Amino acid sequence: MKKKVLMVCEAFGGGVFTYVRQLCNDMCDNFDIYLAYSLRPQTPKNYKEQLDPRIHLIEVKSWNGKSVTNIINDRKVIKELRQIESRVHPDIIHLHSSIAGGIGRLAFKSDSYKLIYTPHGYAHILMGPGIKSDIYKTIEKYLGKHSKAITLTCTESEDDVARTLSNDTAYIETGIDVKELAKTLNKVKRSENKELKVYTVGRIAKQKRPDLFNKIAELVPNVKFLWIGDGELKNELTSPNITVTGWKDRNEALKIADTADIFILCSYGEAIAMSLIENMYMGKLCLVSDTMGNKSVINNGTNGYTCNTAEDYAKRVKEAVEVFPFRLAKQAHDDVVNIYNNDVMKKKYIKFYKSLIK
Repeated sequence: MKKKVLMVCEAFGGGVFTYVRQLCNDMCDNFDIYLAYSLRPQTPKNYKEQLDPRIHLIEVKSWNGKSVTNIINDRKVIKELRQIESRVHPDIIHLHSSIAGGIGRLAFKSDSYKLIYTPHGYAHILMGPGIKSDIYKTIEKYLGKHSKAITLTCTESEDDVARTLSNDTAYIETGIDVKELAKTLNKVKRSENKELKVYTVGRIAKQKRPDLFNKIAELVPNVKFLWIGDGELKNELTSPNITVTGWKDRNEALKIADTADIFILCSYGEAIAMSLIENMYMGKLCLVSDTMGNKSVINNGTNGYTCNTAEDYAKRVKEAVEVFPFRLAKQAHDDVVNIYNNDVMKKKYIKFYKSLIK
């Protein structure tokens, strides 16, 4: 009989959805997969169609969008999660993202299974400095030192952070489905008469630092900048050479991305951004913040550039206008093919899970 893995995911949307969906699908051949999840506004309407039919789906009803600071509701969630565990009898429980990781580490304490927590980017780093970040960090440190969970991160630099917060850590690099992305790109009508443009993609929120993106654009006024997405901090993108496209479906976003050659990810931090790996595969010049996650993927001057200030980014953009560094873009593409793909990730996960169930 296959060993049972119970995935627990409250943040079932965006990049976490993409990661968990892919991981669940990849593990089905080797393990009996159960997925306890909560629906979010960002959860795709056809999420069930994207999951292997062998996956046992369990919606956590008490995770109904209420704040994690609602103690009464948190107790309901803990009770429901324990009921799910008692029905499934898993060999491994894998918690995904900070809310599931926080409540899950309080709920699951038995020695009858192995417990894993993947932060998908520590919240206190992603949200930038502030009182709320300090509170999240304190909680992470307490739970990291007082639970049985192994903290499994997505990059070496995230593991560096994890080791300051947890007793037991490991990391497995995230990978994308290269074959699926290649098929999608083949369907995109290629653009003609391209001019060099700079772009980013995602929610216009504090983590992605739209203020910094705007400053970079101001320093290179003769180059067009695109932000594919929308968000509450849209008003910070005031430079006249920035165009905000609003939210686009995947094919339309790729079509717009095809008109640009430079991808910027100037966020406070990442676990490992799926958008970064996709743009590396697409042969873009990637300029990223020298922070958790990004600096593990981009080797400065080899497959892209890490930057610290608006002036650093602007300098690299101006250099690319003069002479585009195709060698770096090619190396980034090759790194995804050889390292950051789901075939490699799948093999590492199977080996890791099996090492826990001897």
